Amino acid sequence: MQMGDETRQRVKFTDERVCKSHLLNCCPHDILSGTRMDLGECAKTHDLALRADYEIACKERDLFFELDAVDHLESFIADCDRRTELAKKRLVETQDEISAEVAAKAETVHELNEEIGKLLAKAEQLGAEGNVDEAQKILQEVEKVRSRKRDAEEEYRNSMPASSFQQQKLRVCEVCSAYLGLHDNDRRLADHFGGKLHLGFIQIREKLEALKKTVLEKQEKRNQDRLKRREEREKEERMKMRTRSRSRERSREHRRSRSREHRRRRSRSSSRERRRSSNSRDQERKRRHRSHSRSRSKGGRHSHEPSSRHKSSRDRSRERSRKRGSSERRQDGRDQNGRADSRRTDDRDRNGRDR
Repeated sequence: MQMGDETRQRVKFTDERVCKSHLLNCCPHDILSGTRMDLGECAKTHDLALRADYEIACKERDLFFELDAVDHLESFIADCDRRTELAKKRLVETQDEISAEVAAKAETVHELNEEIGKLLAKAEQLGAEGNVDEAQKILQEVEKVRSRKRDAEEEYRNSMPASSFQQQKLRVCEVCSAYLGLHDNDRRLADHFGGKLHLGFIQIREKLEALKKTVLEKQEKRNQDRLKRREEREKEERMKMRTRSRSRERSREHRRSRSREHRRRRSRSSSRERRRSSNSRDQERKRRHRSHSRSRSKGGRHSHEPSSRHKSSRDRSRERSRKRGSSERRQDGRDQNGRADSRRTDDRDRNGRDR
């Protein structure tokens, strides 16, 4: 289906209405146009500008339009093959039945006819392209095949009655479903095998095989890319897991290190406290020792007496008793001394009066 200018501006080559086989230059509606099997206009859009857009776009990214084209061509070829089988059945029903030996000889003649037709079509194509020397070589091969055909026809003629031999034996072309006669001349064979219909079907079938191969290659490449991306994702996940594991391990190690450092600090603090406490006790002992030494140096009489703070109540009472006794003795001594002094004074006074 052709498009007007207004429609062309709205439709893109990715639109469902666009024929993907046309974009890939293999639509049967285009290839068989003008033949006796002309399919008419395609139901989908055909436009050369859209094909040009597709050819530019597919260089940048893969659109996989080959899948749509394969489905289209497979459906067309399957329909053609069904027509070929129906034509063969009709020939079997309408033509006289022959033995297997005669049928094999007839098939040999048909195959040689087909070979001649293909060679003549190729020679004509080379001549049209200006390659005359190659065309002459092809024609020499045609003469050899013709000689083989004459021998095959002779064998076929001798294997059946003359009346039956004169009947036209038809066969169906496996490529385009056209009828071929056993006694077709070279011109007729060349026209068939070099005709647009037969070559068009060859082109369609070859394009279908090429597209299938392309699809398989792209699917294989896509699968490999998916597998590669999956492996990359798994590798990234493993790397992330390792990173997280290392991070957790570092965190645990950091916590253990902080715990050890905290314990060391507490241990050092406890050691310092113990040293301070020990130093304080030592200083207190030294201070007490100095104080005790001073108290001993000041009171020699009481140097052997323990400090009152550390004496028991019995010791303190004994000490008080000793002090009272000592004070009484000193008082008695003073009284005696006073009396002695008074006596000496009296003696001195008497001595003075006597003089």
